[in-house]
Amino acid sequence: MVVFFDPGQMTARLSLEEQASTPDGQGGGTVSWTEIAAMWAKIEPVSTSLVERAGAEIGTITHRIWLRFREGVFAGQRLRKGARLFAIKLVQDPDETGRYLTCLCEEDAA
Repeated sequence: MVVFFDPGQMTARLSLEEQASTPDGQGGGTVSWTEIAAMWAKIEPVSTSLVERAGAEIGTITHRIWLRFREGVFAGQRLRKGARLFAIKLVQDPDETGRYLTCLCEEDAA
C-alpha cells in the first residue's frame, strides 16, 4: 500500500523531546525533558474520550502526527508545539518506504 501524502501539509513546527533523569543523591531523581530535534509535521486529531474516574471527568485527545522519516523516534518520547505536549504512544512507517513516520499521540492536558 503506497501512502499518498502532500508534504506541504506539514505546517506545524514541533520539538522532539526525550526524558532524562538526574539522581538527587537520596535514591530518587529529578525528571526533565531535553529537546533532541526540531521538525515540521502535520497534526491530525483522531479521537476524543471522556471518562469518569473517582468522581472526576478525565478527557483524552489522540492525534496522528506525520513526520518525515528519521531514526530515533520512539514511544515514550514526546513532541512539543509551544505549550502543547503530545506523548508518543506508537510510531510506524505507514507504507514501509522510509519516507514518513506517523506517531499516534495523546495530548497532555496538564
